[in-house]
Amino acid sequence: MRNTKTPPRHAIDISEEDGVRYLHFGSDWVQGAMRIARPWSLELAYTREMMAGLLLRDPHKWPRSALLIGLGAGSLAKFIYRNFPDCRITVVEINPQVEFIARQYFKLPDDVQRLSVQIACGADYLQTCSRQFDLILSDGFSADGRPGMLDTLAFYQNCAARLSDGGLFCVNLLREKGFKQSVDRIKEAFSGQISVFPSCDSGNTIVFGRANQPVEITLETLRERASELKKQTRLDLLPTITRLQMAHPTPEGRLSF
Repeated sequence: MRNTKTPPRHAIDISEEDGVRYLHFGSDWVQGAMRIARPWSLELAYTREMMAGLLLRDPHKWPRSALLIGLGAGSLAKFIYRNFPDCRITVVEINPQVEFIARQYFKLPDDVQRLSVQIACGADYLQTCSRQFDLILSDGFSADGRPGMLDTLAFYQNCAARLSDGGLFCVNLLREKGFKQSVDRIKEAFSGQISVFPSCDSGNTIVFGRANQPVEITLETLRERASELKKQTRLDLLPTITRLQMAHPTPEGRLSF
């Protein structure tokens, strides 16, 4: 996802190594990945951590609607589609070629009733959208790793406005590209109600913001939910909880924001 209204003109390349298929936007920068033997799994560590919001709300009731800004290889969309059949997914992607590649080479499902792909600028979509979503995931970058309009105060404010009462916003940030300023913008847009997770080894950092309903959960409950999620989906977020506890000691064994 780029910051312009016209489709980007960079090349879209695919590579494979050790059973993993990668998506590139005309450079070595990895824009998505899929383990060919497990196309529904989340191959990249930061994509797994973006699903940590599933631990912060009641997994039996949430989410029922999800908005994804940036399609890439379709990893997040496929995971939600496979494991949360009651969730309706909208993906906004500016480049129609990316949708084609995701369907042809990364097994993105063709099911318009449950998974709708809108070809549009993500920032424009949020500005004009009137719907509300339980979960908004933002993972959009240009070929050189820049989020453009997807890292502005106005964009984050529009994301906050489009969340349901118990909604969560999640964004993937890169440490080396104005990270502190990005966090400051998210904090302002969400009135300080955010949580910055510890950085992944890749340098990606996941930041959550919430709507009206606070996040107040014990580490014990997080682990219980993570164990259940692992049984149901094979996604293991227990290491994420351990890293979170080590990086940010939580008062009275609770995560609150």
